Amino acid sequence: MTVRLAVLLSGTGRTLQNFVREIEAGRLDARIQIVVASNARSFNAEAVRQAGVPVEFVERRRYESVEAFSEAITAVLDRHEIDLVVQAGLLQKYLFPERLKGRVLNVHPALLPKFGGQGMYGHHVHEAVLASGDTESGCTVHITDEEYDHGPIVLQRRVPVLPGDTPETLAERVFEAECEAYPEAVRLLAGRLGPASVG
Repeated sequence: MTVRLAVLLSGTGRTLQNFVREIEAGRLDARIQIVVASNARSFNAEAVRQAGVPVEFVERRRYESVEAFSEAITAVLDRHEIDLVVQAGLLQKYLFPERLKGRVLNVHPALLPKFGGQGMYGHHVHEAVLASGDTESGCTVHITDEEYDHGPIVLQRRVPVLPGDTPETLAERVFEAECEAYPEAVRLLAGRLGPASVG
């Protein structure tokens, strides 16, 4: 089954690019139906559009509340047939409708439940891991719920914390693990859920 994806992001799109590479290489049987970006200043949509994937911007700063922002994202998703929503560095909270429950994934750059929660993203996570003295970190792909970095874990990948690591070097090692873990989680969840038409 070709799983139909919606991708939500706030940053430059590195995780999205990884999904595109996995699909083009034949390692992930998926099709990206729509990309929704919350920050027009950080994401260059042209390359994605040239690949035939529609991109829409729903910028958080244009909405008075997280509820209004979320409703705007859902309105975009409803115009497309999708099976799974993958959050690929979405830094704002998305309050998804009940019909998408169990179908929204997130990847977090640590081994949840450690180093998660509001404000724990990007370098903040890696700085906290290093400050803790932990000897390993990694990434977690989970099904999202109403709380930050919470919900059933689909899978985790572990990486060592090396002597002399900086937040930047640890981040690169964790991102490499994410590049393997996130597509694998999509394959696992797609197999469990079966086909669905959300839209």
